[in-house]
Amino acid sequence: MPSIADLLERVPSWVGRAVEWQRLAGGLSHHVYRVDVDRVPYVLRVLEPKVSAAGLGVAPAVEIANTLAAAASVGAQVYATLPDVPAIVLEFLPGRTLGPAEVRRPEVIPALAEACRRLHAGPAFGNDFDIFAKRAELLEVCRRNGLPLPDGYLDGESTVDVLRRALLERPLPKVPCHNDLLAENFIATSSGVRIIDYQLSGNNDPAFELGDIAAEADFDPDLTGRLAEAYFGAELSPALLARVRLFHIASNVTWALWFTVHHGMLAAARGEDRVGFDYEAEAADKWGQARSALDDPALGRLLGAATGRNSITPNP
Repeated sequence: MPSIADLLERVPSWVGRAVEWQRLAGGLSHHVYRVDVDRVPYVLRVLEPKVSAAGLGVAPAVEIANTLAAAASVGAQVYATLPDVPAIVLEFLPGRTLGPAEVRRPEVIPALAEACRRLHAGPAFGNDFDIFAKRAELLEVCRRNGLPLPDGYLDGESTVDVLRRALLERPLPKVPCHNDLLAENFIATSSGVRIIDYQLSGNNDPAFELGDIAAEADFDPDLTGRLAEAYFGAELSPALLARVRLFHIASNVTWALWFTVHHGMLAAARGEDRVGFDYEAEAADKWGQARSALDDPALGRLLGAATGRNSITPNP
């Protein structure tokens, strides 16, 4: 990666001005800085090509294009792109980064749903995203590089396939989705909640977006129902709610592998003990939650509700 001093000189509008910078906390994959130019704040997001090469994100060119598209709805404005680096200069959103405890507050949930609706109604992205295709891709990365899977991961293979086939039924029209909405990707501003960091963005089923929010924030079924109701309104049905809850499970199943790959392929090589984040423990936690859901006898009723059949019994 070019030095930060070199990067600052590559933005024409910053040359010859008073510039100060600092690395921003968070961001588990790319390099993110706050840059103050004549006391006006910006965000410099430097994309790490090794991330997409390992299956952990979309290609840099795709992320740049999707970030530009999202700026028309809920994303930060884009002031410059440096495709050769690759990097993006973004608006510094004047607001508060949300955290897991805050997004679990019932009174906050409608604002999250509204932000998703705005993103989903915005310009389409240039690529599609499917959580089960991503799982297959990450499994192949693990196999090819000899990375150990979370304990017992392949034991749930047949049930995951039942889950996948159930979600192939009654799909919703694809919309531009973020696909990685952990709490810290929501910024509360005076004009509403905004959404940042389009590393895994792509057109997708909006029910996945909601299920992924629920998984990332450890929603219980009640909070998941509140989120689905806030998003779908009068259109919410038992089938739609079941679909969101099934995608909650699929999110944990797949992102367990994301953390496994990040730990095995990038974290140690980049010395990421500096961020104080335990990728291996996060992989185990996500798989533990997913395995509990896959083993729960109530799964059959959720599958049946989503597909319109009375019940489905997953294969043992």
